[in-house]
Amino acid sequence: MTITFVVLILAAVCFVSGRIRADLVAICAALSLVLTGVLTPEEALSGFSNPIVIMMGALFIVGGGIFSTGLARRIGTGILRLAGENETRLFVLLMLATAFVGAFVSNTGTVALMLPIVVSMSRAMGGNPSRLLMPLAFAGSMGGMLTLIGTPPNLIIRDTLEAAGFETLRFFSFTPVGLICITVGTLALLPLSRRFLRFERMQQISPKGKSLKELTEEYGVGRGLTALRISPNTVLCGTTPAQADIYARYGVTILEIRRTSGGKGALRRISQYALPDCVMEAGDVLYVTGSKEQIHLFATEERLAVLSSEKTARKLGFWEVGMAEVLLLPNSSWVGRTIAELEFRTRFGLNVLGIRRSDAYLLENLKGRRLRASDIVLVQGPWNNVSQLEQRGGTDWVVLGRPGEQAARVTLDHKAPLAALIMVAMVICMAFDFIPVAPVTAVTLAAVAMIFTGCLRSMEEAYKTINWESLILFGAMLPMSVALEKTGASHLISSSLVRAVGDWGPYALLAAVYASTSLLTFFISNTVTALLMAPIALSAAVEQGVSPVPFLMAVTVAASMCFASPFSTPPNALVMSAGSYKPMDYVKVGLPLQFIIALVMLVALPLIYGW
Repeated sequence: MTITFVVLILAAVCFVSGRIRADLVAICAALSLVLTGVLTPEEALSGFSNPIVIMMGALFIVGGGIFSTGLARRIGTGILRLAGENETRLFVLLMLATAFVGAFVSNTGTVALMLPIVVSMSRAMGGNPSRLLMPLAFAGSMGGMLTLIGTPPNLIIRDTLEAAGFETLRFFSFTPVGLICITVGTLALLPLSRRFLRFERMQQISPKGKSLKELTEEYGVGRGLTALRISPNTVLCGTTPAQADIYARYGVTILEIRRTSGGKGALRRISQYALPDCVMEAGDVLYVTGSKEQIHLFATEERLAVLSSEKTARKLGFWEVGMAEVLLLPNSSWVGRTIAELEFRTRFGLNVLGIRRSDAYLLENLKGRRLRASDIVLVQGPWNNVSQLEQRGGTDWVVLGRPGEQAARVTLDHKAPLAALIMVAMVICMAFDFIPVAPVTAVTLAAVAMIFTGCLRSMEEAYKTINWESLILFGAMLPMSVALEKTGASHLISSSLVRAVGDWGPYALLAAVYASTSLLTFFISNTVTALLMAPIALSAAVEQGVSPVPFLMAVTVAASMCFASPFSTPPNALVMSAGSYKPMDYVKVGLPLQFIIALVMLVALPLIYGW
């Protein structure tokens, strides 16, 4: 027991100081318990197989899908539209929306779903998300107090009452407590977050180079853009743009070949091609530029349908095809040669859309243009080819900007409805008990669905969405609760506190139960804390001759409303890295909030449920 206390205290000191990474501290604490014989290696590693840790990892992937499809931006835009320019209104709306979702979904799931939305909102405002992410985590926990299924401690105290033969708690028996927590928490967090979590405007740090939107506008790529669909009876089917020699015959440039397959609506898969050797098929949509007369002649002779009436007909996509500017160096071997002589499409698999020479933009007859030193060439093609061109530059050219980062920032907007469908299905499975799917299973299925449906571009991208620091921190700290329970330390702490004040009346006893629960939740999970404290609170109330309901409610509130530690609840751990928080930040904001809610609850619980 002594060793466990020493390791726990040392870990707490390291967490508070912030001089060592929190995940490294957690790993060292687990190793210390193994080396001293308090835990077996299996027990020390048990946290990483815990469903909560698995769920956290899967939720990061779900959140990544929500972000990459632009769904987070759309939801965030809606909230921003309601809030206007009023920061206080935005804060309140975010707290209420998060708490409402948290009433029916686990606080972990709620925060993971809302996290990418908040980050997207902060970016849109040009601000740092740290001002909102910690209140987001706290709101998720507060919302869990609204219903029976909102948080595991609620279920634990319900089962404790039933097992003891008392009247059971209903689905909405917790709602008055939840409403008080949300109201008090929001009012308290407004000044606390302003004081300790600064919402600073960030300078927009962008790579050298222009955005894709800026490039299309600057070079006029979208001007005269027309979408043409290939019909089955055209001779273009089965040929490539190079074989058809379309530019030479009609003066029309094909910027993109877009192919749709795999179903309708959000289930469809959209592929993009910009290579001259791509074989065209019936149903493909060609995005072309040129004069109206040239495009009309091309469409008429090749029997192509003009899609100018469609919403997206005149909009280029950049999911698989991108653009970049290439600067020619003074000693480049390209200088003095034409685009045709360089065989640009064959060598690099890229199209040349324009040349910027000083302040002039050359957009026609590009094949015959001789390049000069310091010319900037606008190229277009698959993102991989653009990246390869960047790597092959040497002393000949430099690709401006960072194509890899540009590609990663392109949202898959056409997949947003599918991402929303996956998210809603996951929420429904987690919210209703009659659906025979465990929460961890529902979240894992949602993560896999995000990958298989193309809401995330690849498995590698899915891995990049996971915040490994948070996972390791939580997984390594979970065995601490095993050590406290195994050595009897947690029971010693809680029972001693309760016995010490039992003779001072029900209010003092209620305060002792609340305080001991809060103290334990600093170091172990709220679920384990509720399991340990519920029977103690029940027996203490029975011995006192009063109703056990306020005491058990004190247990679940104190266990769930632990805000002063980054590892006491999964939501706190989830936002730690995203908000760039130190453990001390949780103490500055969370501890006063925790104390305020405690004072209110000690008065409200007996009034709501009676002695």
